[in-house]
Amino acid sequence: MRNLFTTLLLLLLSPAGQAQGIVLPSNLNSLTIVGGKTLAETTIKIGKQFIGNPYTPHTLDVNPTEQLVVNVREFDCTTYLETVLALSLTWQAVSVKQNPALFDETFRQYLTRLRYRDGRIEGYASRLHYFSDWLRDNEQHGLLTDVTHELPGSISVAKSVSYMTASMYRYPRLQDPAIFKQVARTEASLSQQPFAFVPKKNIRQAEAQLQDGDIVMLMAARPGLDMKHVGLAVRQPDGRMHLLHASSDQGEVVITKYPISDYLLWHKHLSGIRVARLK
Repeated sequence: MRNLFTTLLLLLLSPAGQAQGIVLPSNLNSLTIVGGKTLAETTIKIGKQFIGNPYTPHTLDVNPTEQLVVNVREFDCTTYLETVLALSLTWQAVSVKQNPALFDETFRQYLTRLRYRDGRIEGYASRLHYFSDWLRDNEQHGLLTDVTHELPGSISVAKSVSYMTASMYRYPRLQDPAIFKQVARTEASLSQQPFAFVPKKNIRQAEAQLQDGDIVMLMAARPGLDMKHVGLAVRQPDGRMHLLHASSDQGEVVITKYPISDYLLWHKHLSGIRVARLK
């Protein structure tokens, strides 16, 4: 089923398919099982369709100029999340069987809104590189809500952000002084904002309050960096919440074998979580 779904998406999202229009074969009607009654259920069902797809970093940096990259074959943790959320929001809004062209257009609009500041592609610095910036922008525009403060054990903290400008060798486009200045300005803005955060020692009690489809952002322990990783909360047969994510360690999209609280405790480079929920 996963391969079937991916094949359909490649048709829907390819430039050729967009130009020619898509006539869906009747044998693809089983795709309707991907959606759910709620947005959260749809998010988990679509997210699971990509289990086994490879983890690949830097897929957004393949073009000389900034433009929307649509890739449903391979992901890093952020592009996986953005793709699943954009597809889920589109699924709730558009019937793919009745209007594939509108589905494609709406998906691209949601993906742009999620990935770029104010939903506008205006160069490299308009991409929401820092996940705290991603969260702030998408909450301001009504796509999701930061619910971290509602979780037991959460505290208010602030953290200085400087990772990108301090690690320019990882971000060649920062060699452009104008882009460097824009990113530095974003870092300064993020560094001034306190936020709710659940530290590692309180994760177990907070995990019990998570819901299927929650966006779980894993905070970095290292100075200068906000979030290290991100995924979706999904309840497993053990009754606990696990993480559905594109894993660099395992090289593909997986569900963690262990609950989120155990995953955090076993990774020294993580300090806690923030949590958001689609509206």
